[in-house]
Amino acid sequence: MSPTLISGPDVWMEGDATLQLDAVARLDGCVRAAGMPDLHPGRGYPIGAVVATRDVVHPQLVGGDAGCGARLVATSVERAPADKLERRLRVAFDHAVVADADPAALFAAAWHHGARGLAEIDGLPDGLRLLAAREPATDDLPPSGDPTRYRVGFEGVLGTIGGGNHFAEISRVDTVVDGEAAASLGLARHAVVVLAHSGSRGLGTALGQAWGTRALRGDDLDAYRGELAGACRFAAANRLGLAYRLLTALGALRDHTLRGGFDVTHNDVRAELVDGAPAWIHRKGAAPAYAGAPTVVLGSRGAPSWVMRGTGAELGLRSVAHGAGRRMKRGEALAKLKDRYQRREVARSALGGRVLCDDQALLFEEHPDAYKAIEPVIAALEAHGLASRVASLTPIVTVKL
Repeated sequence: MSPTLISGPDVWMEGDATLQLDAVARLDGCVRAAGMPDLHPGRGYPIGAVVATRDVVHPQLVGGDAGCGARLVATSVERAPADKLERRLRVAFDHAVVADADPAALFAAAWHHGARGLAEIDGLPDGLRLLAAREPATDDLPPSGDPTRYRVGFEGVLGTIGGGNHFAEISRVDTVVDGEAAASLGLARHAVVVLAHSGSRGLGTALGQAWGTRALRGDDLDAYRGELAGACRFAAANRLGLAYRLLTALGALRDHTLRGGFDVTHNDVRAELVDGAPAWIHRKGAAPAYAGAPTVVLGSRGAPSWVMRGTGAELGLRSVAHGAGRRMKRGEALAKLKDRYQRREVARSALGGRVLCDDQALLFEEHPDAYKAIEPVIAALEAHGLASRVASLTPIVTVKL
């Protein structure tokens, strides 16, 4: 079975990534595989890939970043001075999101009920409770499995970004292409949004180590999906904590100021139909793009992100790229860029945004030059009919603390 490559004439694609995708397409039970235009090599398995299997699940096609995704919250705020935001964001990220809640109750709520579950926890800040109470239930996931082997210590990471390409950001709605879809999400031109890209933190790594690379069927498959569901719910709660930090710094934590939003998961396994028959859809660094549903394709900190509306196209297994995609490995980027730019230059973006990051190496590893251009990626998604543009988001301040 040959995989589908969603690409275009201006999309840069690394040969190692397509070779990895070809290998994935030969895995046991694989019936379809698609590489998004942000496809790039991972540790044995490509990132930016969607794989459909029958009767078997491969945990390695989710990887150690289980539950990773993006959350967007739209606001009615239009004034966001960068100097003031920098100061407020440092304060907002300087302490734990939830310090007064019972750790066991906090973990259980996040694991079993996701972001909405936090609303029932004593000791929660009022603003975070407000956000949690607005969240939908997570009935689209199977019941969370037994969290016993993942229980200790993880509640302390709620509301944290993590390393690598994860970030928290305050952005401005720049271009609106689909006014009706934008309005339904609370997006208005010039208004400010908050955007959080993170996952289940160490939980995903622990999950990957526990299940390894063996193909799963029967009871093992069900047990893995239950634990994965818990990690995905935990990751969504983590992103809500990040949104709370950002909205606190923005001064937008009021019911009448919050306009809408959504959360999408990039690394998981879902039961869906492929060619009219049940299949397991593995997404590894790919955003869902169901028909009529919102999704977001993340730019680098020097390029806009795009809110898009999915078409549910089976060609791309109802998915889109989750971002621009790397064109340099992190070590390569550090080696090439640290002598090309001064530190004060990499703390500012070509779009005028600012970057809060105390890790000098990470500033170079995640520099926009290490990523593909976002415009060809978005154009390829539209050309293949996977999604259509709704609005672009230009970063004001990006946080990587």
